[in-house]
Amino acid sequence: MIQIAPQVRILVAIEAIDCRKGIDRIAQLCREKLNADPFSGHLFIFRSRRGTSIRILQFDGQGFWLATKRLSKGRFKWWPAGDEAAHVLQAHQAQLLLAAGNPETEAAPVWRKVS
Repeated sequence: MIQIAPQVRILVAIEAIDCRKGIDRIAQLCREKLNADPFSGHLFIFRSRRGTSIRILQFDGQGFWLATKRLSKGRFKWWPAGDEAAHVLQAHQAQLLLAAGNPETEAAPVWRKVS
């Protein structure tokens, strides 16, 4: 499982992509479709057309990480819809998405600010 820090901005692309694309083409999609800088350190999540796999792109200051998760059975049932190019998730929601769950389910907050 990938650890995602709560401070990382997470953008989920609404439109499906061809998952044969590599780092350079997915970074180009970040610029063109999501209007986001792939060198920003944000976490970008894309889904395949069939919904059986997702690809994650992130720049860590030295280079890009490109991760793929392909389900052996079933599909990623939840995926955002709308007129925008991307949907923003919080870290705990992204973890639910990576586990093929529904990030919009109500759950206890991951952390609370200590007063």
